[in-house]
Amino acid sequence: MSAAEQSSPMSYEQSGVRYDALDAFKRACQRAAAATRKELSLHGLAEAPNVRGESAYLIEADDRYLAHVEEGLGTKNLVADAMLELTGKSFYANVGIDTVATIVNDLVTVGGLPISVAMHAAVGDSAWFDNQQRAEDLARGFADGCHRAGAVWGGGETPALKGIVNPNTIVLAGSAIGQIRPKSNRIAGDVEHGDAIILLASGGVQTNGLTLCRAIAERLPEGYLTKMSDGRGYGEALLDPSVIYVRYVAAVQNAGIRLHYAAHITGHGWRKLMRLGEPFVYRLSDLGHVPPVFDFIEKHGPVERREMYATFNMGAGFAVYVSQKDAEACLTIARETGYTAWIGGRVERHGNRKAVEIEPLGITFEADSLQVR
Repeated sequence: MSAAEQSSPMSYEQSGVRYDALDAFKRACQRAAAATRKELSLHGLAEAPNVRGESAYLIEADDRYLAHVEEGLGTKNLVADAMLELTGKSFYANVGIDTVATIVNDLVTVGGLPISVAMHAAVGDSAWFDNQQRAEDLARGFADGCHRAGAVWGGGETPALKGIVNPNTIVLAGSAIGQIRPKSNRIAGDVEHGDAIILLASGGVQTNGLTLCRAIAERLPEGYLTKMSDGRGYGEALLDPSVIYVRYVAAVQNAGIRLHYAAHITGHGWRKLMRLGEPFVYRLSDLGHVPPVFDFIEKHGPVERREMYATFNMGAGFAVYVSQKDAEACLTIARETGYTAWIGGRVERHGNRKAVEIEPLGITFEADSLQVR
């Protein structure tokens, strides 16, 4: 690679991920799926109002909502594979936690507390499981993630898909079911002008943007072993486990505080803060602590600051929106349950405008930059 290529700014799309195509398919699926809602009446159930386009699906029963979600890890396990080859150390326990986290963190955005989680682990060759340490670490980490989420590991599927999946890798995904009881604990998106935006700290990159992270490693002479400013290796930092936010949402619900909305900040980065269909401006004034791994990615990509916030969580993995009167109580609950949280900004109504404004950086994402509905 030439010096010019190495110094030119990188983006998530250039690394091979085009959200315009992915999101267009999601919208097509939502339209087709909506036509199936009538089938729920055969079971004495109904689709929860205004749930299409949210991070999890809700089915309404007489005394509760049932929540359901399906999610995938992405390509983070490829970093674990590379680090295993480079160092002889398995990071697959962290990968197991990550897989559960990406599932259950979506589930709690609607207020659903997970009951059962299932693993889907597809390989191109059954020989992948011959590395007993790696396989056992993955199982141990997945179980650990379920414990952290307060859910049972209910089962799963381990297909060998020769010709579809690379024989040297594994595709990790899964699903979860949960419930909202009482029904008043549903996070329904009833955001109001003046609401506080509370951000909860991430554990690093978590599970978003890893394709770009891997592309950066390919540019570095020492790859994943490159040292960061804090002395840690790049690959090791990328494999820090994701934070699971279930205990926080459950504690807020138990305190009787109504969450107006919640967002799991994964793909699309801080643009996800405007996932709600209604038009609001989400004005961020306190960005919190940015972990060193993001400074490293920005510098060594290089990746422009705007692209960083359009792709990564930048140290904030989850957001909740609450009335200003409840903000301090929500921060206290975060401290008591072991989370780092801060008031990142506020929600404002400005006619029909929908945007995320990151004031300290002068970065604005308008509504057309997030097309998941």
